[in-house]
Amino acid sequence: MVVGILIVAILLVGSALSWQAFQQQQAFDQMGSMMGTSMGAVHGTNPLWYVLGTLLISAVVGGLYLTVRDDLPVAGANEQSLNELSRAADREIDSSPEDDVQSNGTINPEEQPRARVLDLLPDDERRILEPVLSSPGITQIELRDRSDFSKSKVSQTVSALEKRGLLYRERQGRTYRIYPSDDLQQNQVH
Repeated sequence: MVVGILIVAILLVGSALSWQAFQQQQAFDQMGSMMGTSMGAVHGTNPLWYVLGTLLISAVVGGLYLTVRDDLPVAGANEQSLNELSRAADREIDSSPEDDVQSNGTINPEEQPRARVLDLLPDDERRILEPVLSSPGITQIELRDRSDFSKSKVSQTVSALEKRGLLYRERQGRTYRIYPSDDLQQNQVH
């Protein structure tokens, strides 16, 4: 959003400068026609240069953003699920597994917090973690195909999960191989 506002500001400033240079050129041309000479060639910058400069600067800013947006952290997107996971990981409840099963047969995450981390995650994070758990070492490209997410969505979600310690990546050429963390893999086995 910040980059969008910056590009709009660049376009507005560039448009104002182009308009001002155009008006100045028109005034010089009128003065020159009254005096019988061409003053436009002597004074002022051609407005076309302002237009080209504005477009070039906007393209550079937009291009830089597109190249680094996958590496930018996702702010606030997963705060709620992060708080739920940290609370669940901090709690240890000593009870029998029969008490932890709800009447519909599913595991109650409040009663058994470490039983299955995937049950606590939002759907998009679960769609990323399940293939990683079933195929450790999956590439980020394969993960994109299996989860049916965009390249940037997979990258952002994997980065968020990696920061929370649920998985880790190893660079392989132009992509990454993704592995579940040891704690996550052990918790999912039980």
